[in-house]
Amino acid sequence: MPVYEYRCDNCRRVTSLYVRGFSSEPTPVCSYCGATELSRMVSRFTVNKTEKDRYEDILNDSQLVKGMMYNDPRAMAEWSKRLEGTEDIGPEYQEMMEKLERGEDYGKVITEMQDKELGSPEPPASSEE
Repeated sequence: MPVYEYRCDNCRRVTSLYVRGFSSEPTPVCSYCGATELSRMVSRFTVNKTEKDRYEDILNDSQLVKGMMYNDPRAMAEWSKRLEGTEDIGPEYQEMMEKLERGEDYGKVITEMQDKELGSPEPPASSEE
């Protein structure tokens, strides 16, 4: 079932409208100010692939497979992106992917992320008096 998004011409806020079916588009009403003068927006959408489809896409990409064989961090980031699907990823995962895309060493990135998650020990206090 589609969800349409509209921008209110009166208060400029965005309103989402869930529609049951595809027969006809209903007359939208702003959920904030009640105005009926709204402009339809172009919304994002997703196409879900099966896990098998995602793996086939990866295995059919010879450059990506070669990069994975040589432990290229950029290939690891690309592989991970293609496997993500539509699941929401957290900021920590996004940070890790950005580091890999820049070509940082996979082992180093993982170690840094684990240290960050576990909390790295505080450096010893100086003994100056």
